[in-house]
Amino acid sequence: MKWCHIPVAGHALLGVADAGGSIELLRLVGSENTYRLQPFSSFALEKQCLALSLDWSTGKADRASDQPLKVISSDSRGQLHLLKVTEAGPGLQGVATWQAHHFEAWIAAFNYWQTEIVYSGGDDGLLKGWDTRTPDTSIFSSKRHSMGVCSIQSSPHREHILATGSYDEHILLWDIRNMRQPLADTAVQGGVWRLRWHPFHRHLLLAACMHGGFRIFNCQKAIEKQEACTVSASYMLPDSLVYGADWSWLNFHLLPQTQQSLLLGSSACSNLGARTADVVHNRKAVGQLLGLPSFDHLADHDGDSQARPQSGGKGWTSVHPLTENTKSSSRLHTPGTKICDSDSCLETAHLDISLLATCSFYNHVLHLWKWDNS
Repeated sequence: MKWCHIPVAGHALLGVADAGGSIELLRLVGSENTYRLQPFSSFALEKQCLALSLDWSTGKADRASDQPLKVISSDSRGQLHLLKVTEAGPGLQGVATWQAHHFEAWIAAFNYWQTEIVYSGGDDGLLKGWDTRTPDTSIFSSKRHSMGVCSIQSSPHREHILATGSYDEHILLWDIRNMRQPLADTAVQGGVWRLRWHPFHRHLLLAACMHGGFRIFNCQKAIEKQEACTVSASYMLPDSLVYGADWSWLNFHLLPQTQQSLLLGSSACSNLGARTADVVHNRKAVGQLLGLPSFDHLADHDGDSQARPQSGGKGWTSVHPLTENTKSSSRLHTPGTKICDSDSCLETAHLDISLLATCSFYNHVLHLWKWDNS
């Protein structure tokens, strides 16, 4: 699942790649006191296949008025599907389909700076680039990963930076102007199933590392000096596999004080969905926190999950679950640590608290976290 970062016809859209081989679009619709997801459009990819991934062309959270809104998807038969989203009429329309990999195409992603270009990763261990205007032949094919490529994301902050992850337990950072050799190669403990750049801090990269839990990497030295990424924080989830991880696009400091208290577990959760959706919609960042209507249930599960931090390395900061005992929970904290001194593009210097979510296999739990990196 992935939210579109711009409103479409006045609504937030959630894209879903499902096991039935379809791409579903759901729109957020508000009534007097509640918000709900309503079917908007559906597109069947192929018969007898699984839809494995999707990405929106709006990863930078903006687009030119004449730029079409697009979705790229991959399937279990190794194909990529380019779709166009129309605000009126049928919604999803097929543009192109082509064979990209010999086995499962685990991931497909846009170049957010040049949306005619997309990338794909497959179980054949190949990372490929494609020009969607002429998709018959890839523009590059890399065997740098030694196992299946299952995560790709273009940086929304730096035009030429691409992050990729694999079952080989490595994260590679690339300058797309030279795909022969990565800028940096960072070994992690666990297959890298998802990668997400922080929406505000340009050097921070969140990784879902399966049996290795999740990790937050500082990639500044990797990008500027071609050194390995450094671990800013990590958490292990015992007896589980972390398959999903994402940042909230909502700045914690811009929440009303009542909602900050709520997220810290000091307030009741009645009518949480309506209040949260109001704030997020006003920030044009709808949906990254839409899991919060069932926060009280998630917090109960999270409290029983016994997630544990892993220390090691400079710059360790606190990550802890959003439970009712958050305030009294132990925190690993390094006063004065700053993650992104050079992020001059930020509108505010008070972005020391981030919200993120992870989901895990086996125990079927969605965790909500608050990360204090002040």
